[in-house]
Amino acid sequence: MAAAAKLWRAQRVYLQLAVAGFRRQAQYKLAMFAGLFTNCVFGMVRAAVMLAAVRAGSEFGGYDEGTIGAYVWLSQGLLGAMQFMGPPLELVDRVKNGDIAIDFLRPVDIQLGYLAADLGRAACTLLPRGIPSVAFGMLTFGLAMPSTPGPYAWGMLSLLCAIILSFLCLFAVGLIGFWVVETRGLRVLYQICGTFLAGLFVPVHMFPEWLRTIAHATPFPSILQAPIDILSGRATGMESVSLVGTQLFWVLVIGAAGRILLAAGRRRLEVQGG
Repeated sequence: MAAAAKLWRAQRVYLQLAVAGFRRQAQYKLAMFAGLFTNCVFGMVRAAVMLAAVRAGSEFGGYDEGTIGAYVWLSQGLLGAMQFMGPPLELVDRVKNGDIAIDFLRPVDIQLGYLAADLGRAACTLLPRGIPSVAFGMLTFGLAMPSTPGPYAWGMLSLLCAIILSFLCLFAVGLIGFWVVETRGLRVLYQICGTFLAGLFVPVHMFPEWLRTIAHATPFPSILQAPIDILSGRATGMESVSLVGTQLFWVLVIGAAGRILLAAGRRRLEVQGG
C-alpha cells in the first residue's frame, strides 16, 4: 500500500507539471493565433507548389492531389507540437548558468519533469493551432483522409510517440551545454537537419534512395513523417504497427542517451563546482 501511495503521488506530480505546461502555453493566446495564421499562409503556399508538381504528371512518391494535400496540412498542423525550433530555453539557460544544480536536488526526475511539462505544452498547441490548420486545409484544398477509425487511433498513439521523441531529442541537444559555452549553433544545425530529414519540406518518400536511407538511420522521420503517414492512411495494418514500433525504439534509444548525458553532466557540474 505504501509503494502504491508513493507511486500515485509521483504520478500526481507529473500530471500537475503537464497541467502547468498547458496553462503556461495557454497564456500566449496572441502568439498561438499568429502561429495559426502563419501555418495557414505557408500551408497554402506549400499546397499550391505540391499540387502543381502532382498535376504535372511526374512521379511524385505515390502521392495524388488528395494525399499530397493531407501531407501538407497535417505537417503544418503538427509542426507547433513537435517544436523543431530548439530545446526549451529555460533548460538551455539553466544548464548554461548552472541553475540546473538546483533541479538535481529536487525530488522530481529532471528528464521526466521537463517531458511532462512539454506534453502539456504540446496538447495546448494542438487545440488552437494544429487542429484548426488541418480543418482549414480540408475546407480550402480538400484532403484525402481515412474514413475508418483505425488510422486515427493508431495515429494518436504515433503522435504521442512523436511528441515524446521530439522532446527527448531536444533535451539531449540542450544538455550539450554542459560541455560547450554556447549551443546556439548546434541548435540551429539541429533545426535545419531535423526539419529536412523529418519530411517537413518534402515527404521522405520523395528522397533519393541514398538520402532516404540516411534519413531512416536517424529518429527524425519518426517525429513527423510517421504520424503523417498513419493519420493520412498512407500506412495501414502492419505498416502502421511497424512505424509505431520504430518510434518506440527511438524513444528508448534517445531517452537513454539523454539520461547518460544528464548523469555525465551532473558529474561535470560537481567537478566545476568544487
